[in-house]
Amino acid sequence: MSAWLPTAPCTPGACVRATGSAAAVPRAVLRLTAVLALLLAGVALSPLGRRVPADWIRRWCRAIVRAAGVRVRVTGPAAPTGGLLLVAHHVSWLDIPLLAAVRPARMLAKTEIRRWPVAGALVARGGALFIERDRLRALPDTVARIAAALRGGSAVAAFPEGSTWCGRARGRFHRAVFQAALDARVPVQPVRIRYLEAGGEASTAPAFVGDDTLLASVWRVLSARGLTAEVEIRPVVPPGAHPDRRTLARAAEPDDGAGACAGLGGAAGTPTVGEPGVMRDSPAPRTGTDERSRFWTDERSRFRPRPGTRRGPSAPSQRGPAAPPPLPSPSPLPSPSPPPSSARAR
Repeated sequence: MSAWLPTAPCTPGACVRATGSAAAVPRAVLRLTAVLALLLAGVALSPLGRRVPADWIRRWCRAIVRAAGVRVRVTGPAAPTGGLLLVAHHVSWLDIPLLAAVRPARMLAKTEIRRWPVAGALVARGGALFIERDRLRALPDTVARIAAALRGGSAVAAFPEGSTWCGRARGRFHRAVFQAALDARVPVQPVRIRYLEAGGEASTAPAFVGDDTLLASVWRVLSARGLTAEVEIRPVVPPGAHPDRRTLARAAEPDDGAGACAGLGGAAGTPTVGEPGVMRDSPAPRTGTDERSRFWTDERSRFRPRPGTRRGPSAPSQRGPAAPPPLPSPSPLPSPSPPPSSARAR
């Protein structure tokens, strides 16, 4: 596992709160049957490729989410046509069909998704761009492939956080994927996805975080009641509006505050370490409690110069010559022992 692999502090035990009950099992089984039927229908039609109308794909993706028992509410203008980079914060496996409901796109996905049952084959046949997140040398080639797809007029959907969060808090957008949009000179379409409970509060039931399994996350969604997926299509960021990937990534992030996350100890929006190698700007320390945060803190303290000294191996010492070591203090002479009693008698 790479030391630069993005992670989130969210865990199922600390952040996720299920809303289902044992009485919801029959309903969950019916929902699961409906979702599997729709997925199998998609696999059967996937050989048709681009001959399937985009509107049909959008309706099919919404139908998958609704079959899982989640209401879908989409607001905002329609996404533009042509080459387009769609970006959103990542919470759940539901994010994938919800982004496709905005506009069918080639998904930027981790290689582990290939091994998912049914969904893995469907994503692969849909033209997904797979990325090996623990191979740093593959990053420039991945950015080049994304840029080539964007120049060809395709839409590419990505989750720039690089990891899933619980939905109450979120991470910062990493910048590498935005370099592809700059190279291809295409617009960026930010999409905000939120999962709400029946009372309008943020729900963590759909979250797929930490060591959670896909089956556990799917079952929480199927057995929950009153879930709503709110998809907000935000104003598009036109090409050339920002000169570098740093400012472009910040412009694509939502500008509203996030809630508290138990995995962060109540802090939200914690910055993460930037991408490595040629795609990296100055790395920023994480403020979480994981091992990489402590690593960066320790490394900076090791190489921080002392006050009054200059950096570099050729800098002369500013502290003067070293004082000689102190001489050892002389040990006291032993006192003479008194003569024996026989000698005093003589």
